[in-house]
Amino acid sequence: MSTTERNSHVYEPDGAQSDVAQQIRDISEVPAIEVITTAAVHLMSAAAVKLGLAAEENADELKDLDEARKLITALAGLVTAAAPEIGSQHAGPLRDGLRSLQLAFREESILPDAPGKGPGEKYTGPVN
Repeated sequence: MSTTERNSHVYEPDGAQSDVAQQIRDISEVPAIEVITTAAVHLMSAAAVKLGLAAEENADELKDLDEARKLITALAGLVTAAAPEIGSQHAGPLRDGLRSLQLAFREESILPDAPGKGPGEKYTGPVN
């Protein structure tokens, strides 16, 4: 064992390296389209919660428009950049979900952004 390995402060339980190797093998089998769409769905879900659209009784307490803006902008960037790679079959529903979130953001805002200045609109264009 080298000095670097002995002085490492990273805790690795027995079998951790084999777990990592298994995870790498598992992710290598997942098509890129699935990884991209899964990431987009996670961003959509998080944005919906931050817009207060969660089904829970405390949905209003979870609302945070600043956080929603960031998530929607990240989603818009991902969808716009990935669309040519994933094709319209996958990009279309993602664009629809994105547009719905952008419109919901506009409705929730006390002072709506100017057209083209809302979350993600620098990537998608103005949303009406």
